[in-house]
Amino acid sequence: MIAEEASGAARILSITESLCPVCLQRIGAERVAEGDAVYLRKTCAAHGTFKTVIWRGLDSYAAWGAGSRSVARPPVCGSEVDRGCPFDCGLCPDHRQHTCCVVLDVTERCNLACPVCFASAGTAVARPDPTADEIVARCRRLLEIGGPFNLHLSGGEPTVRKDLPEIVRRVRALGFTYFQLNTNGVRLAIDRDYAQELKEAGLTCVFLQFDGIDDEVFRVIRGKPLLETKLQAIANCGRHELGVVLVPTLVPGVNTGQIGGILSEAIRLAPAVRAVHFQPVSYFGRYPAGRTDADRITIPEVLRLIEVQTQDAFRAADFYPPSGENPYCSFHGKFWLDAEKHVSAAPRPQVSSCCGPAVEAISQSTLVQFGVPQPAPGESVRQAQRFVAQNWSYPAPPESTAIPGGIDVSSFDRFLAGKKTSFCISGMAFQDAWNLDLDRLRECFLHVLSPDRKLVPLCAYNFTGASGHTLYRSCSAASATEVRA
Repeated sequence: MIAEEASGAARILSITESLCPVCLQRIGAERVAEGDAVYLRKTCAAHGTFKTVIWRGLDSYAAWGAGSRSVARPPVCGSEVDRGCPFDCGLCPDHRQHTCCVVLDVTERCNLACPVCFASAGTAVARPDPTADEIVARCRRLLEIGGPFNLHLSGGEPTVRKDLPEIVRRVRALGFTYFQLNTNGVRLAIDRDYAQELKEAGLTCVFLQFDGIDDEVFRVIRGKPLLETKLQAIANCGRHELGVVLVPTLVPGVNTGQIGGILSEAIRLAPAVRAVHFQPVSYFGRYPAGRTDADRITIPEVLRLIEVQTQDAFRAADFYPPSGENPYCSFHGKFWLDAEKHVSAAPRPQVSSCCGPAVEAISQSTLVQFGVPQPAPGESVRQAQRFVAQNWSYPAPPESTAIPGGIDVSSFDRFLAGKKTSFCISGMAFQDAWNLDLDRLRECFLHVLSPDRKLVPLCAYNFTGASGHTLYRSCSAASATEVRA
């Protein structure tokens, strides 16, 4: 739906719902075009109007969301519709996507106290850790509601637990195959052989907080110099062939000028580093004092900065929206690195990855009209799970299938790529109290398993109102010191 406003200064592109950031009541919202940007505008009868930028680059907005994507009701729902989205998560029957990845919080403790923290971790009010038996029981519940899923071990800082390798072993024995460790890397850097212990237990990938290429960035975002710590953690993981994904939280005015430098460092450290996953700062948990539009960076801006700061080594045109989750949640691109670390874009896939590539921009109804077979419900999610497992783990040596005459026809993918390794770049734009769009939330496939064993979309679980009140996460959230260079 597109309608001109009477003033002519703005266009209402479409209608959705959101929450008031003050009272957390569900209210109507509009996606509005003004100038070259798109805003989410909403009005609460008690607390007034709020307007937040969600996309800078109006010419790309409609095209980004035009691709075909698969939506499907969860196969098993853990709650009923009562108050409506986002208050009935479990998941409820109104949710529109299967689960791809599950975030499993194994502790609220942390060995850092970062000024920016989604979970507001490292405070004195952290609850006791769930026991290993309880974590295993929660994972058994996941099997009952559609699992196994890709698991993200998170917190807090998971490595403060002494029994983390045991947890991985026990949960893997249930039938889960992909384990990602969300970590600040401190333990991995200090303990030279910890990466080997985790890999032998069954860990697949390390999702490493990595915000920049100098210590000033880490002082501002993490509260202390950590660059050498991060590099040592990567070295220890690489020595034991444990794949690493670098995860920069992008804060305008702090590290957005280092996007190209982060990518250059990632390529230098490949194949230990398998990918970079950018996360534009969102205002939930413990966050900077600012929340103006100047404090936000949107997906098309990140893509333009990637292109400019890498001198077109990675082009904005090489990246795609997702086909499994809502297209405005993320982006993705897959590339090849040859033996000299030269970059080339991989051919555009026709399936979804965890954060990207969508099929060609043809509507679902058009495909049905012409009799094109449609994927089974949840198939795009299963494709996403396989893509991450294959491309974020450490590259395995090719399995030789040599035939007489000495011709090696091992992996067809590797055969086409020659002696190259994959390298992925992706990003996810999380939602907060000011830009929450319930249409996006209903199509989320990244879910947190709550302590009461229900699945909650990550943005709903971490949602933090202006006063620090949360919807699902029980730990209190306090604003941190203003983050500025």
